[in-house]
Amino acid sequence: MSSTRSIEMIPRRNTERAHADHGWLKTFHTFSFANYHDSEHESFGSLRVLNEDRVAPRTGFGTHSHREYEIFSYVISGSLEHQDSMGNTEILSRGAVQMTSTGTGISHSEKAHGSQEVHFCQIWASPRPGEGKGKPAYFTRHFTDEDKRNQFRLIIAPSNSSEVSLDREADGPAPIRSQLRVYASLMDPGISFVHAFHPSRSPEGRKAYIHVVQKSGYNPGNAKGVKLRVGAQIEGPIIELREGDGSYLFAGKDAVLKVENAGEDAVEFLLFDME
Repeated sequence: MSSTRSIEMIPRRNTERAHADHGWLKTFHTFSFANYHDSEHESFGSLRVLNEDRVAPRTGFGTHSHREYEIFSYVISGSLEHQDSMGNTEILSRGAVQMTSTGTGISHSEKAHGSQEVHFCQIWASPRPGEGKGKPAYFTRHFTDEDKRNQFRLIIAPSNSSEVSLDREADGPAPIRSQLRVYASLMDPGISFVHAFHPSRSPEGRKAYIHVVQKSGYNPGNAKGVKLRVGAQIEGPIIELREGDGSYLFAGKDAVLKVENAGEDAVEFLLFDME
């Protein structure tokens, strides 16, 4: 990086993601997952899985088990039906965030509820050292489109920070046992705004990842639709992302991220800000 205020960006284009159409499930994998293995894209910081899934009506992931990961879902459209071994049963609609600290182990199922496909991002993160084997916990949060409009809305924050409530349901971000903050945004055309990264304990600055939601339908080909320009505030936006595109960000310790909607439609995207 040329200065402490610069951001090095490495795009991860939609066509570079792994993808599969299983009939009942259409999915993309940003990082290695299931039968997809890529040594150059195993994980990034604490971020281990970023899948964008579309599940057909009345189908889904049957009961299966997890342990020692922080797993959360961000619902984009449709309704997601969740059941787990902790006794949680609920139906989550657009804007819902569902967080599970799997700890010593849980079993759960995730299915499309009703007559519509459910579209959501399924995300896994590694816990902080020494916290992977804690007691399992479950949280839900709800964010309207207005909550996210033309701003970086914090939806996930470290469980040891003052930004979160440890209640099962509450206002504000869901708690995660990881040094990860996740922001969601719904950005109107012609708008630009900035994000100051959370202070880093590393002299090298922060790692972050930005992902543009693919809202116009399952498309494993060249990205299309919206146009999100991204860059350091000091330099201005220098890369353009479209639906399904993402980018690795290496931010200098004084860097500020600038985003700009250069298209004709609203852009929905997620920003993962981590150590």
